[in-house]
Amino acid sequence: MGDEMDGHRVNRSRSSLLTRRLTILAGALVLATAGTAYADDDPDVGAGECHVVEFCVGVGVDDGTTGSGGQAGGSQGGGASSASDLNCTYTKIVQKPPAEHPAWNGKDPEKHDMYFMSCSDGGVDNPASFVVVPEGQPPVPQVDPRELAQRAVDSMTLLGPEIASPRAAGKYTVGVPMWMWVNQSATTYGPNSASASAGGITVTAIAKVSKIVWSMGDGASVTCNGPGTPYTSSAGMAQSPTCGHVYSKISGSARNGKFPVTATSTWTINWQGGGQAGQLTEGRQTNVQVAVGEVQVVR
Repeated sequence: MGDEMDGHRVNRSRSSLLTRRLTILAGALVLATAGTAYADDDPDVGAGECHVVEFCVGVGVDDGTTGSGGQAGGSQGGGASSASDLNCTYTKIVQKPPAEHPAWNGKDPEKHDMYFMSCSDGGVDNPASFVVVPEGQPPVPQVDPRELAQRAVDSMTLLGPEIASPRAAGKYTVGVPMWMWVNQSATTYGPNSASASAGGITVTAIAKVSKIVWSMGDGASVTCNGPGTPYTSSAGMAQSPTCGHVYSKISGSARNGKFPVTATSTWTINWQGGGQAGQLTEGRQTNVQVAVGEVQVVR
């Protein structure tokens, strides 16, 4: 009984989805001129009616072509699925609507072709719209430049900080300033750049670490807006001018007798292409164990 009820629900869901899609298409195709209809071979079509199904899959269309891509431009928008998730079919509309039809979006029907785009992600997301392209050219799936920017970032090897200090093998002292710094490379600090292309669009992204947050293991957190300053003996007991910490307790009570230190870098990525520009952020981290003791004074 439960399976039968589930089947009814699925059928109702599909019926509801089909109704919504036909409603969208009807809104796009019904003309301001009330007496126009596009199913010329249907004798039952009366004045003021537009049989959407006949128009889209009957005499009004040519053979469809299938491709992959995201939401294409037109009078009706598609869904929120990414371009890599959608499979779209483009069907050329042979019997073109008049120039005043909103699906043309101001384009000249004499110089352009119109396609009906139907997409599916294999689930309930099935966007549909109309695509207008120069006459004789196939419809090219439009790509979201932001998605290409993410592809470019994914192709980079962005790693966590390469910690130079504190060293895992080092021994540090309560009350003595600790200087923290990282080595800089394209993969651990930047700049790092990459490009991604699709659908005639190329997006270039440049990534660089904008800050490093150090979790010191004793409850303290230190935010450094640069790679830090390497320590030199001439600095003596001075604190780091850019990135440092002073421990006030030993690490003896911590697990393994060492403080777990985590350095988390924020990669800021600026991208541009496809007439757009924007910014993305990515986080990466590196861990190190730090032993902190006391200086024993002998008198």
